[in-house]
Amino acid sequence: MGDSLIPNNASTFDEVIAIIDNARESAFRAVNRELINMYWDIGEYVSHRVTNGGWGKSVVKEFSDFIQSRYVGIKGFSSSNIWRMKQFYETYRGNEKLATLLRELTWSHNLQIMSCKTDEEREFYLTLSVRNRYSFRELKRQMDSGLYERTMMSEITNKLITERSEGLTALRDSYILEFLDLPESHKEKDLRKAIVFNLKDFILEFGKDFTFVGEEYRVQVGNRDFFIDLLFYNRELHCLVAIELKIGEFEPEHLGKMEFYLEALDRDIKKSDENPSVGLILCTKKDATVVEYALSRSMSPAMIADYKLHLPDRHILENKLRELTELAESTADEDDE
Repeated sequence: MGDSLIPNNASTFDEVIAIIDNARESAFRAVNRELINMYWDIGEYVSHRVTNGGWGKSVVKEFSDFIQSRYVGIKGFSSSNIWRMKQFYETYRGNEKLATLLRELTWSHNLQIMSCKTDEEREFYLTLSVRNRYSFRELKRQMDSGLYERTMMSEITNKLITERSEGLTALRDSYILEFLDLPESHKEKDLRKAIVFNLKDFILEFGKDFTFVGEEYRVQVGNRDFFIDLLFYNRELHCLVAIELKIGEFEPEHLGKMEFYLEALDRDIKKSDENPSVGLILCTKKDATVVEYALSRSMSPAMIADYKLHLPDRHILENKLRELTELAESTADEDDE
């Protein structure tokens, strides 16, 4: 008899389930914050002892053994992890903003982010992880793909080329699609189908504020039907995002087709309270000068991005970011003269 009640009261039961889930999530976050606070305090204590009390490896090992003998079966207090607590405290002390963010993440997340080379990169991944509630696997994937370097490079490149439309701020000029497991030689249809099949991973790379609208989305202009490869909606920017897939190098005529699609979306699909649609042309490769010429007189909010089917070499990305930063700084100096 109890089972027969479930279909008739499913919505009521779901409300209770939501209450339970929210309470469990709140409890987990509270426990996690206390755990991170404890690691922070121990890290501070050990840091002061090493600096002022002459503690070294042997004393920290003795300290670790003492804790584990006092609390039998407790995990997380090996001597190597205690040294990490010390590093954790020393990395973020004096930075109140980051110290607040890191308490919203697990110890595993924090250890991963702590490996970053600069405070700017650490802040980037801390903010992103908290805002998007990344799992550890998602965070590691973003770091392995060089998301920080690619995002910074995209911002610098677009400032050098042209003033960005506000609607393009959620887009980058390079994407890593290694999770599609496609051969280097593939067709546009294969790429589109693989993206739809791996939509969860694609949105992780594309951005969690994006929601999928449709594949080969039909727009009718006059008496003809046209099909946009992929259509998304960005919740933060409140606009439609059209994606055209190109197997090969970017050609200027690709932009004209995208402008046509954006006009059709804005006239016939966009709601009155939404912002103008934006477009992304995703191609195998692009020539920066051709892109600059193509975009220089275009009034449409469109971006040309390339994609790779394998994870990048982080050292190469770091060097490219350094070169672009130097170029941007030298250009700014010339403008000031």
